[in-house]
Amino acid sequence: MHPAFLLDLPLIPYGEALDLQRAAVAARKEGRLARDLIILIEHPPVFTLGRRGGRQNLLVSESELNARGIEVIPVERGGDITYHGPGQLVAYPLVDLNRGDLRVVAFVEALEQAMVRTAARWGVAAAGDAANRGAWVQGRKLGSVGITVRRGISFHGLALNVTTDLTPFTWINPCGIQSCRMTTMAAEAQQQIDMAAVRTEMAGQISSLLRLDLQPVSLEHIRAALETNRQTQETQQTQ
Repeated sequence: MHPAFLLDLPLIPYGEALDLQRAAVAARKEGRLARDLIILIEHPPVFTLGRRGGRQNLLVSESELNARGIEVIPVERGGDITYHGPGQLVAYPLVDLNRGDLRVVAFVEALEQAMVRTAARWGVAAAGDAANRGAWVQGRKLGSVGITVRRGISFHGLALNVTTDLTPFTWINPCGIQSCRMTTMAAEAQQQIDMAAVRTEMAGQISSLLRLDLQPVSLEHIRAALETNRQTQETQQTQ
């Protein structure tokens, strides 16, 4: 087991979380962040476009989305267009894939399995799919995976629909798949599901699958560590 940080965050704007990921990835690459970092989070409504994403899979006008206060943000992860919103658990694993024999395909499969095993805890029988990555329940998509890797450090990650309002998914071709049917854990299990319990289960599954010994930390701790390390590096460079 490798020591790693676990940052369990509430509902935070996507752009703010993206900035945090990029800063942490840079720090991890430069050796200023000594451990891998797993972020669990939810976002206000937002659409993101991956590297294969095109606005042709957005089925409503951006002016309509603007009226609803929903952004469309291009990002560097793999995949096409997807939606994030409240009730969807997002996990961002910032992991050094250079350690051991952790290859990208195996890493993506591990993220799929983290969703599959988490859903199984509530009796939802999901499965991964090598052709269309994610967690699927009899043709209905329960969760998505999309990552990018910079010099061996992963970021972006997975999104598992727990109690998500699925309406915004009807405004896109999710992941570029026409007529893709989305679902949630609550709908499949036909019961109320506590997000805090899902977060705990997801953290445990990621820990097991990626062989990480997760130590909970606060956002203030991570920001302070990144800022302290940045200032130390700048001081050394000017000496």
